[in-house]
Amino acid sequence: MTTPRVETVIAPWQQTEFTLTGTRDYANPYTDVDVWAEFTHESGTVLRRPAFWDGGRVWKVRFASVETDGRWTWRSGCSVADEGLSGQGGALVVRPAADDGNAFHRHGFRRMSPGGRSLVHADGTSALLVGDTAWALPWRATEEQVTRYAADRRAKGFSTPAALPRVRLEGPRRGRSGGSTAGVRALPNTCPVPHPSGWRCRASSPWRPGGRQNHGTIGWSDKAVVGPTAGRAGSQACGGLVRPVLTDRRGPVKQEPEVVPRSGTGRNLQSSGWRGRQCRYLVARYGAGPVVYLVGADGEGGEPQIAAGGAEVGRWDGYGQPCGIHYRPHSDNRAHQSEAWLHFQWCQTGHMGGHVQERVADMWRNTPAKAVANGEPTYENTGRPGRAAGWWQGHEAWSNLCADGTMGVVYGAASLWQWRLHAAEPGHEEFFLAEGAGWREALDFEGSRHVGLVSRILDGLPLTDMRPDWRSALAPRGLSVPGVLYLCYAEVGGPLFITDPVNVPLPYRVVDPRTGETVREGVRATAGEPVPDEGGAPRVYICHDPSRS
Repeated sequence: MTTPRVETVIAPWQQTEFTLTGTRDYANPYTDVDVWAEFTHESGTVLRRPAFWDGGRVWKVRFASVETDGRWTWRSGCSVADEGLSGQGGALVVRPAADDGNAFHRHGFRRMSPGGRSLVHADGTSALLVGDTAWALPWRATEEQVTRYAADRRAKGFSTPAALPRVRLEGPRRGRSGGSTAGVRALPNTCPVPHPSGWRCRASSPWRPGGRQNHGTIGWSDKAVVGPTAGRAGSQACGGLVRPVLTDRRGPVKQEPEVVPRSGTGRNLQSSGWRGRQCRYLVARYGAGPVVYLVGADGEGGEPQIAAGGAEVGRWDGYGQPCGIHYRPHSDNRAHQSEAWLHFQWCQTGHMGGHVQERVADMWRNTPAKAVANGEPTYENTGRPGRAAGWWQGHEAWSNLCADGTMGVVYGAASLWQWRLHAAEPGHEEFFLAEGAGWREALDFEGSRHVGLVSRILDGLPLTDMRPDWRSALAPRGLSVPGVLYLCYAEVGGPLFITDPVNVPLPYRVVDPRTGETVREGVRATAGEPVPDEGGAPRVYICHDPSRS
């Protein structure tokens, strides 16, 4: 019997939630019961959302409208006979909301560009990922710490024309021995500070033997990722680098930092069936907000769980949000290249302090075309003071971007990624620590400021499907949207000599990427005239003709 529900008013691209209550108890509701809801818009658009078990007899469905107005109706379904879970339904009326400065609300969630090389919002607006790697934040940080972290990253510009920094709520990572750990590497076995839910770090995994869920732990992760209430720090992402976002439920003006679902949190997953179910759960819990899915981390990509997780994300994510793989340093970074569910590949270049942009360029050449990025450069100050520190991080970001990493750039800091509680906390692997630093000190490392500036310098430019361009100018690394935009980075600046005048717009801007300051701008008198610069310092050259955008 269908229970009548009151018509609900919602805003486009903003999450709303429905609660379904079963009529009986189940021995293992997480694995034994599948629940979903199908939403049908009056225009004919149909979107199916999986539900997630939320403890006891409760399942929840989260939904965001892809239409900017009109009426939706919805109806639930269930894999078992249960009147409380199946046949429920209602209606939703979409009304535009006032502009709150949130790019996801204004332009919609991100998806892949038509050429598959970069991110765009649902309305076609260009997007660039500028991410952070606070991997352990969801299970080690307190709400107050999450709030502080989010405010810092937002202030530094860890956002894009639409998105925010990403913190990953990740799945199994490989240790140096080749084995997997429960979502963390080189973390102490217990956390001296208990969380509000009563669990301590790795000692209490979100996933219990036999496919059972540690509901208290997941509840805390939800607060760290989504935020306890609107206006409080939270993260909107799930499973991989991309979606728990930190702060204000998808954030204020420049967007909250985001966290992504990284193949899931938790135990060593040996079963591909288990991984598929886990990824479906993450899509259900977090996929009605902006997210980027990482279905594999620190592996070679061929593990059977990755294919199972990717296929499940592809099946259940009705919004077409980005899904990809993050590799270990010693991998060829091209697993599942032809799969429809795979949208991007992320390399990792190790933590020895080397700039290895060739890895990004090599991935770009793989076919079919996918977006690429360096998802984990050397952590700032890892192992010894000064390693990969300061402007090293800015040079790395711009070099990766202009070497064809057009999905975006990612930053990381020692003592921050594992969320070291304080500078004296024991039990961490020395190589991944910054001397004398806990997470709070690492938050202030200079390199994060340089990486955050990337989004501000490029804000508003038509970056969609930029391509490597070695012909248009005598430059070490260049990208272009032919005739519309030419972008390049030079480590020591100097005049930019144009070799393909037709392809490079006349208006130009020369930026110091260390400060974000425009040091020179103007319009070249002729197509063959160089872009002027005195040289001697890092420079970003932007040639853009707004009339052709």
